[in-house]
Amino acid sequence: MTIEYRVEEGIGIIKIIGDLDAYNVRELTKKFHSYLKETVLFVLDLSELKFLDSTGLGTIINFVKYLSEMDGMLCVVNPQPKPRMVFEITQAYKIIDFYDDIESAIIALQNR
Repeated sequence: MTIEYRVEEGIGIIKIIGDLDAYNVRELTKKFHSYLKETVLFVLDLSELKFLDSTGLGTIINFVKYLSEMDGMLCVVNPQPKPRMVFEITQAYKIIDFYDDIESAIIALQNR
């Protein structure tokens, strides 16, 4: 897994490349908590995420819950077919906002 991070218009953009699973969620969690020093608004770009297991999904849901307690928010952008299926089967769309592109997610976060 590779994690890329940048801040755009005051919003943290986290891009995950590769797999997000039980073997590497700790790395993502550690980086996520360091990003909280800059913002509580995030876009999670999954356009290059190839695999997502239940531990990875649970981690994303925990981020969403944690941010909501801090008056923050996390949006997910462009999950690929296999990870998208995990979100759909678990009905994660009920608690996570999904967008087709980063620009739409940024606008939604700015207007929340």
